[in-house]
Amino acid sequence: MLYRLSSVPEAVSAAFQGEAVRVSSSGPTLVQLPERSWGPTATVPASAISSVAGTSPARVGIVRDTFAPYDQEPRQLSSAVASLGDAGVAVASALSEPHNRLIVDEYELGGDGQYELKDVGTDLFRLLHREGVHAAYVPDVAAAGRDPLLNSIHGAARELRQSTNEVLMVAPTAFGFNDQAAQDNRFMHSAAGASGQPGGSTRQRVLREFAGLYHELTQVAGVRVNLFEHSQAHGTPDAVFPNNWFSTHPRGEAAGGVQESTLVFYPMKCPNRQAERREDIMGVLRAKGYTRVLDLSPEEKAGGYFEGTGVLVLDRINGVVYVALSERADAKLAERWAEEMGYKELVTFQSTDAAGVPVYHTNVMMAVGTDVAVVCLESVADPKERERLRARLAATHKVIDISRAQMGAMSGNVLELQDGRGLPVMAMSSQAYHAFTEEQRRAMRQHVAALHHAPIDTLEHIGGGSVRCALGEVF
Repeated sequence: MLYRLSSVPEAVSAAFQGEAVRVSSSGPTLVQLPERSWGPTATVPASAISSVAGTSPARVGIVRDTFAPYDQEPRQLSSAVASLGDAGVAVASALSEPHNRLIVDEYELGGDGQYELKDVGTDLFRLLHREGVHAAYVPDVAAAGRDPLLNSIHGAARELRQSTNEVLMVAPTAFGFNDQAAQDNRFMHSAAGASGQPGGSTRQRVLREFAGLYHELTQVAGVRVNLFEHSQAHGTPDAVFPNNWFSTHPRGEAAGGVQESTLVFYPMKCPNRQAERREDIMGVLRAKGYTRVLDLSPEEKAGGYFEGTGVLVLDRINGVVYVALSERADAKLAERWAEEMGYKELVTFQSTDAAGVPVYHTNVMMAVGTDVAVVCLESVADPKERERLRARLAATHKVIDISRAQMGAMSGNVLELQDGRGLPVMAMSSQAYHAFTEEQRRAMRQHVAALHHAPIDTLEHIGGGSVRCALGEVF
């Protein structure tokens, strides 16, 4: 489905006449005046606005290209922002770079025919987020309405979203090497293997790393975190990875397939991971008001395991489920999950490391964002399965294909979130970040506003999981 971007004044080679974009029915109209100003003024004549906007809206935001040199022609507004009608606005991804940001001075129409200054120098993305306007983050505003791969465009029209601004985390206050999980997780190493790393005890190192990740997410990215802890008495050495035992789903997810807001609990293979489903945490999740609870955990009694968004990698907009089958991802439970949740398509396959050992969780070898996907196609040995996986991803996403070596560096274990401005960002470890090539990072930045990373080497080395595993999404 294609969406027509609203018309805005075209550039005039002889003299720029100014441009205007209405971002919503109640929000301010964005205006770029014909002549560059060097800062806000206390008042602006209504005639100056109406000559550009065609009307005199109650609220306007005068846009400034603040970080352009004085002798450089400012970018025209139509190259950066275009209205999508009720679906929001398309915004050029380049604007997320600090030197490319647009600044908005906000005005309200007074009774004397003058616009009066109300706020100075608001970042455009923050203004849109504050006004509740969805910003579809796109590489090219002019081409956005014609690009069928942009889920950010057609998902917005249906009020669908791939990522969330809220997560649940468990601080590794009683973290340790999990012998039970190590039976089929080849990414794990004993604590003794990490003993050469500096900085006190293993647990203290892991907690310092985790605190750095928490800081990056909350203070830098602006993500809301529901933070819990655990003790030795809980008997849950892997509690830091909560995404395996629960997931949440808003009404309308999967192109409308999810009929009501749903909280799902999952069957875990290891007994000490089953214990991670604590009543106190489950109570907090239930209190968020989900109208449906789907509890699959009783399947554990019959030896059926299906470990949440560890084994499920979801295209929440288009309703596609990707599952790498393993001891922790039962094929029949995958089919049951897709059917009960209303997802449109299930894509299953086998994924292995270089030694031919099955990859224990799908989210180690792939991730799906709004418009970009990361996948280790090399890990799928069967040519037909590999091509089906590649083609299905490529039908809706820009695909970043990583190697098995990059998978081993946790480059597949990344997660798209929404930052404090409502923009998509990708969260990952520093090891994963540095394992991506510069070209791959550049391609991702075309579709996410930032790549947020923190060093969690000890947690990855001993726990066998990375940033994505540590984040339970709350929708």
